[in-house]
Amino acid sequence: MTDETLLSGRAAVVVGGSRGVGRAVADLLAACGAGVVVNGRDPDAVDGTVAAITGSGGRAVGVAGAANAEATATALMAACRDEYGSVDVLINCAGIAEPPGSSILSISGAQFQELLDAHLGTAFHTCRAAAPIMAEQRRGSIVNSGSVAFLGDYGGTGYPAGKGAINSLTLAMAAELAEHGVRANVVCPGAKTRLSTGADYEQHIRDLHARGLLDEFTMQASLDPAPTGYVAPLYTYLASDLASTVTGSVFLASGGFVGRFDRPAPAVLGYRDHHGSSPWSIAELHAMVTGS
Repeated sequence: MTDETLLSGRAAVVVGGSRGVGRAVADLLAACGAGVVVNGRDPDAVDGTVAAITGSGGRAVGVAGAANAEATATALMAACRDEYGSVDVLINCAGIAEPPGSSILSISGAQFQELLDAHLGTAFHTCRAAAPIMAEQRRGSIVNSGSVAFLGDYGGTGYPAGKGAINSLTLAMAAELAEHGVRANVVCPGAKTRLSTGADYEQHIRDLHARGLLDEFTMQASLDPAPTGYVAPLYTYLASDLASTVTGSVFLASGGFVGRFDRPAPAVLGYRDHHGSSPWSIAELHAMVTGS
C-alpha cells in the first residue's frame, strides 16, 4: 500500500477544511486517494481549496457554511454520500480564537457561548450527523481537533473549555461506537495558522510567559510554530485502516513532536470503608491533600 492508495475509495468530510490545518488535511487526504468534502464559512476559500485539489488530480467538492448549525452538518454528510456513496471519515478542524486579553474576569456570556458553539457545538453536530451513517456501514473514523489549551496554560475561558469538552465527547463516542466498528480520536495540533500569527497572538504568548503560565521553551515554540503540513499526516493516519485498532486517544502533534496524553486516572489519597467508618474530618482531608 502506497500513500497514494492509502485512502483509495474512501469518502471524507473535513470541517474547517478551507484554511489552516484543515486545508492541509484535506489536501493530504485527497493525495492519498480519498474523495473529500471541503467545508468552511467563507465560500471563496472553500472554492479555492476545491479548485486546488481537483487541479492536482484529486477529488473534492465544497459545502460552505458554519458547521455548528445542524442543517449544515446534515448537508455535509448528504453531500458526501451523494458524491462518493458513503461517509468513511469525519475530521473537525474548525475553530475561532479567544478574544484578545480574554479571561474569566472580562469575557461576556455571549463571547463564551460563541466559543463553545464554534468548537464543541461544531464537533457535536457533525459527529451526530456522521455517527449513525458510520454505525450502519460498520466502519468509520472520526478525528476531532483539540488543543493543549485545555490544560489552562494558555489562559482564556471558552476556548479551553470547548477543547476540553471535545476531548470528553470524543472519548465517550469512542466507547459507544466501538461495537459498531467506528473509531474516534483527538489531535491537538500545533501549527502556523491565522489563529497562531499576528501581533495580538504574539503579545498574548509573551504576556503568558511574563505571568509565569508558559515556560521559555513553550513560549518560543508557540511563537515559531511549524507549517500545517507537519500535523496533517497524523490526521491522515488516524483516518486510515492502518489505525484500525486506535480509538479513544488524545494525541499531540506540533512540528517534529508527536505525543499521546495518558488517560487520566485518580491517585489515591486515602481510603476507608464507609460501612464501618465515619466520614473524613476536615483536618484529615487537609493532611491527605497537602501531605502534611
